[in-house]
Amino acid sequence: MTKLPSVAVVILNWNGKAFLKKFLPSVLLSSYPNMKVVIADNASTDDSVSYVRQQFPSAEIISNEKNEGFAKGYNDALKNVAADYFVLLNSDVEVSPGWIEPVIELMEKDPAVAACQPKILDEKNKTLFEYAGACGGWIDALGYPFARGRVLDKTEEDQGLYNDAVPCFWASGAAMFVRAEVFRALGGFDEYFFAHQEEIDLCWRMQLAGYRVFIQPASVVYHVGGGTLPKTNNKKTFLNFRNNLIMIFKNTSGSKLFYILPARFLLDGLAAVKGLAWGNVGYFLAVIRAQLHFLKWILSGKTKRAARADQRQPLLGVYKGCILWQYYINRKNTFSQIVQIK
Repeated sequence: MTKLPSVAVVILNWNGKAFLKKFLPSVLLSSYPNMKVVIADNASTDDSVSYVRQQFPSAEIISNEKNEGFAKGYNDALKNVAADYFVLLNSDVEVSPGWIEPVIELMEKDPAVAACQPKILDEKNKTLFEYAGACGGWIDALGYPFARGRVLDKTEEDQGLYNDAVPCFWASGAAMFVRAEVFRALGGFDEYFFAHQEEIDLCWRMQLAGYRVFIQPASVVYHVGGGTLPKTNNKKTFLNFRNNLIMIFKNTSGSKLFYILPARFLLDGLAAVKGLAWGNVGYFLAVIRAQLHFLKWILSGKTKRAARADQRQPLLGVYKGCILWQYYINRKNTFSQIVQIK
């Protein structure tokens, strides 16, 4: 009998005792035989580590010295994890029975698949897709991310419309399966991002290196969302806008940047003004600060362009239009209305 590839489910934890208490049991009950569960603690100040040691002794624990965000937290922890596949799983995720097997089977059949995500539903309302990845991440021509089942802030009801395993542009960091060798070869996450959209940047670099990213809806998990920072948090707004601009600059060919970046500065600026008009001064300042930090990042000379494979296929999971136009002007707010499903 052929030995199954090893899988390490790595949960990055920061003061997440309540989530670990609620959701870790479902992870530990996973049926995949060659699996281990690792809690990568990001210098928590609560008693979550001692709680796991006492209540779930089968889970391994790696302790990072400081909380340096999602990107560096995972990069540091994964240096100490040996496995064929990493599963990067948020602490606020409940998994369903048999959730690992379909993804590993898909990735084993195609060595070109470097990352894959399960279907992600809302833990509070399990008939709805969840914001962070839904049923496979996409991106539009101007670099705005969306997903099958989620366009901007509108999440859809899961009616089985997206139940096919297909390529996508990015896999959600809330529940991301990744080949360990590819993760290491590409240098892992960009630590400058700290948190938010680093998984999109990594998946973009994977595609540029000749790999593919997939969604496998036969695997299902349930995500609380906003467990660390709610969507309305100004720090989250700042990181999302800043990191998105950095990601575009790193991974887009130079000629396209001449029209994409001015368009993005204009549209992001309009979003900031809209927030100000609604009385949300914090949102306005967060967007403007993100743009200024992006310019500072460029002037710092620390920019690093992504490497491209000599013989690479076109990027998959890219919508050639603008989702803002479709959403606000054409009033289309579902993935199937915007992207033609074959």
